[in-house]
Formats: sequence, C-alpha cells, structure tokens
Amino acid sequence: MRAQARIAASPAGRRAGLAAVALLLAALAPVPVLAAEAATVEADLREAPRGVIRAHLRLPVSQGPLTLVYPKWLPGRHGPNGPITNVAGPVFHAGGKLIPWRRDDVDMYAFHLEVPAGETTLEADFEVLTALRPDGAVNGLEAPRTATDALLILEWHQVILYPAGADTDRLRYQASVRLPGGWQYATALRTGGAAAADLRFETVSLTTLVDSTLIAGRYLKSFDLGGEPAVRLSVVADGAEALRLTPPIIDRYRRLVTEARSLFGATHYAHYDFLYTLTDQIMPDGLEHHESSDNRSPYRTFLDDDLRRAEANLLAHEYAHSWNGKYRRPEGLATRNYQEPMQGALLWVYEGLTEYLGDVLAVRSGLLTPEEFRSELAHDAGGMQTHSGRAWRNLEDTTIAAQLLYVQGRDWAARLRRQEDFYQESALLWLEADVLIRHASHGARSLDDFCREFYGAPSGAPAVKPYDVDALVLALNRVQPYDWRGFWEERLKRHRPGAPTEGLAGSGWRLEFSAEPEVMHRAHEADEKDSDLRFSLGFYVDDESAVVADIVPASPGDAAGLSPGDKLIAVNGRKWSKDAMHDALADTGATVIALLIEKDDRYKTLELRYAGGERYPRLVREAGAEDLLSAIARPRQPPTH
Repeated sequence: MRAQARIAASPAGRRAGLAAVALLLAALAPVPVLAAEAATVEADLREAPRGVIRAHLRLPVSQGPLTLVYPKWLPGRHGPNGPITNVAGPVFHAGGKLIPWRRDDVDMYAFHLEVPAGETTLEADFEVLTALRPDGAVNGLEAPRTATDALLILEWHQVILYPAGADTDRLRYQASVRLPGGWQYATALRTGGAAAADLRFETVSLTTLVDSTLIAGRYLKSFDLGGEPAVRLSVVADGAEALRLTPPIIDRYRRLVTEARSLFGATHYAHYDFLYTLTDQIMPDGLEHHESSDNRSPYRTFLDDDLRRAEANLLAHEYAHSWNGKYRRPEGLATRNYQEPMQGALLWVYEGLTEYLGDVLAVRSGLLTPEEFRSELAHDAGGMQTHSGRAWRNLEDTTIAAQLLYVQGRDWAARLRRQEDFYQESALLWLEADVLIRHASHGARSLDDFCREFYGAPSGAPAVKPYDVDALVLALNRVQPYDWRGFWEERLKRHRPGAPTEGLAGSGWRLEFSAEPEVMHRAHEADEKDSDLRFSLGFYVDDESAVVADIVPASPGDAAGLSPGDKLIAVNGRKWSKDAMHDALADTGATVIALLIEKDDRYKTLELRYAGGERYPRLVREAGAEDLLSAIARPRQPPTH
C-alpha cells in the first residue's frame, strides 16, 4: 500500500491512478483469456490431516504464451499472504506432454509457460503442504495448520491458479473435493452432482469459490437458525463432546440472525452458513465471507463459561462483515483479482465498525450479557491505554500498514507496533459517533439508522458496492448533520497518549481500575492462557511457558529492564506460578517484587518497584449522566419465546 495514501486524498485521483497501473500491467504482460467453458479444480483432502493437500486443475486455454498466478492478496487478510512457499509444484501437462514453466523474476506468484499449437486444455498438479503446529502462522507466507486427525478446513485460494490480469468475477470454476472416508462437510457452495468418490459443486465465479470455505470432519452437527434467506450454523470439532450446544445457546444464535436483520434492514446473500471449528490444534481465528464465515475457537468453547464469553462476539463480528466489508467495501479493497495490491486506509470502517457492531449484536442477541458487554468495552479501552505507540503512529497509519501489522506478534506491541489497533480503537470511536448521533438527535436517531442507510435495502444476492470517504460522510450526514469529515480526520491523524474514551463518557460511563478482575478480563485470560498484568506490572505472562510477552512503556516491568521472551523462574523467591504472582501483588506491605528470570541460558534477578496491588479496568457510572450503553445494548427484536 502506498504510504502517502491519506483519507482526504481525492477518490477520483486514486481511481485514475489505479486504472493507469492496471492498464500498464495489462499492456506489458501476455494475458490470454480463458475460454468460455469453466475451469475445474479437484482438491484431494484425504491426507490433509498429515498436512498434504493435492490439487488438480483443468484450465481451458489457447495457443501461445500464458502466465498463471497463485493468489497473493487474500480477501479478509488485507495483505499479500498467499501461502506460496508451501506449494510443491506446479507440474503442467497438455495433450499428454509435460509443459515446462519458469517462475517470474520479480513476482514469485507468477508462472510463465507456452501452450502448444492445437491444445485447448492445460492440466496442472501441485501439493500444498500445511503447517502441522497449532502456532502455524495465519497471515504469513506459509500455510497455517488447517486440519487435525478429526477435521479439516479448506480455503480454496490454496488450490487455485488462474490467468494473470483476469477479473476473477468473470472466471468460472467447478470445484470438487475428495474427503477422508466417513467425514461430513459444510460450505456455502451448493452441490451440482457427485461422482463415485468426489463431492462436486455447482460452477461459480472464481470470486465466489475463493469466498466459500469448506469444513469437514468426523464430528459435525448443523443447526437451522431461521432467517429469510435461511441461515445455518454448522459446527465441526475434534470430538463429539464439544458439539453439545444447548438449546439456549442455539436460541441466542437465532436471535443474532434476527437482530442483524433488524440492525441493517436488509440482507445481501441467498443463504448464509456459519462454519464453526472447535479445536485446540488450530489457531483461533475468524474470516468473513459473503455467504458464510470461517470461525475457529478452542475445543471447550461451549463447555467452559469463560471460553464461551471470550469467543461470544466472534460469529457476530464475522456475520456483520456480510454487510460491512463484503457488500459495502472500501474501494481500495475492492480489487479485480488476487494479485492487485489492496489499500487498507478505510480499515477503521471495515474492521473498526465491525468490531463495534459485533459487540453490539452479541449483547442484543444474548451472547453477551449487558454486564459482559460493558466489561468487554472496559477491557478494550484499558488495553488501548497501554499502547503508547500512538505518540508516533497515528490510527490512520495502522490501517495503511495493516499488511505489516497482521504478521507481527505482540512483543513490543504497546511500544512500537500498536498491533491491529484499527479494531478496538476504531470501535471506541464508532461508539463515540453513535453517542454523538443520539445526543444531537435527542434520542431520535442512532448508529442503527446509519447502518440501515449505508448497508441496507434493497435485499438481494451477493454484490459488491464500493465506497470512499465521501460516500461515508454523506451517509452519516443524512442520518445526523455534523462535521463528520472533520470528526474522522482529527481522530485518525492525531497523536496523543490516551485512548479515546469520549464515547464512554458520553454514554454515561467512565474507565477506572479496581483490584478485582472483571468478568471479561478473566474470560480473555482463560482464552489466551496467560496472565494479563499490563495494568499493574506492565506485561503478559504465558501461563504454560512462563514467558513474558509485550512490555508496557513506563511500567514497573519496563523500568526494571524486563524484555519480551524472558522466562520467569521465581517470584519473591517462590517458584513461578500464576498464584505466586497474584500473592506478590496482594502483599500490600511490599514495595519491591523480585523476579528471577532466565534469558540466553543465564539467570538474573530484576526488582520491580511497585506497591499498587492488583489493577484491572472496569466501567463505572457517571452520576447524573444518561446511561446510553444500556440503550445501545437493548435488543431490537423481542425474544421468540
């Protein structure tokens, strides 16, 4: 993404520049168009549990030079993250003869070859070798782990090649898969016939195919969630125990469907499938699609209340993306294919507004209680307060640099990277915008009205309606006249030490810190399997490895010289444990906490000067102020029972 891109840049100028680049690339590269008939892709997933996916493609071609590409810029990942380094192959054949190829000298995702005279079909074979470790990178250039002995997740971009320069909306592909014996599956794709051993799907555009993840496994259960068009929840897990979703839980997901329809006022899908994977062997994640979402949570999510709370807004967030991100999409992310660079300057809308709406939909549907909703806001606001990196990096830069931030760990995040703050920090700004609309309209309007205005009617099949800042500001002004351009300009570009808490204050609440952890703080610690001590000593500690992650600037840990990667051996002379650390914090008579650490095969003791006790973020009511958080959390549709 161009570093000089700015929110106030001319949309017409950006479009003209992108068009000029596209025309230049098209003129320089041989880009034959596939014939009218569809390409086929066959994915053999029988060895996916051991990390091997086999792909076979048949591509209609014509004589002459041909450049095929492997998807690079992945929708929803906002970066050039196609797992090219895990591709073994490709091998090409035409007319029974091997066709030589050469990788492009600059673009590692491009393969040049020559189609012989008289040949109209090119066959391609390759393997995708996925990571077998649970910590396999989700957004790096390597394919993450996507299968266990009991389940798998197929992302179609892993097994695709297509002609360079093509518009993926215009390419037609028929896909089929071969699953391990006895496994069930779920996907937004519809079947178009079955061979003896293959599951074959209807022919769709390449855009739709890549937008339609498939899950499969030994233990899979589906639930109808109602809605018009119909919505379904399919859950696959490493064991049957995890699939015990109680009737009240299913009812909350049904209410999520009705609350989302009420919020947006329309739908933009022919059907919708929540695809939910429960495992401890694949990294938790969520990825939006137009008619489905690929959601991944710990195995015991519905067996452990803390895990359930921590994961409660996941499906709500990804579902909201069907409207915000898939249907209405920033013009910089609405690219013609998977090789064109994406520009993320509007991720404060794409992800930030979705983060806010995900929490709002979660509480309105009952997936979070009002107390948990407030606790989640406190957790986010408190976390943003620790990110002093905003002194040099404004929020806008986190959106522009998203392709870099997504692949970084959280070490030094508070000091340097700010991670993907365009989620939580932007969500706090959208809360502020919601509160502003409610106050200015004396309660007559809210951000709900903007959602219906910008993302609503008419309902229909999947479509993409790109927008720029001008369109966004115009829609906000139709809901509530205000200097919305100035509002966002100031907040995106400013450098100041504190997190934006004006929305909390305007809603009748303020951020404070207490000695007792709030319910969502405990939930996120259980989910992350760490001790979150950012608000007292200034760091995280992994509960299993005792390794420190991230150091909050100017905190006791920072002043003592603690570093990410340090391993805690002892606390005040006692062997490290979560309890030992909390006991040390609870000792109100102590002013120094001594940590014995191991680093680079050496031991040393660091003395942290701190006597503040346990400290955790929470929200408290502002006396005499109107409680707008309760109004925001209130369901828009009555329960069905």
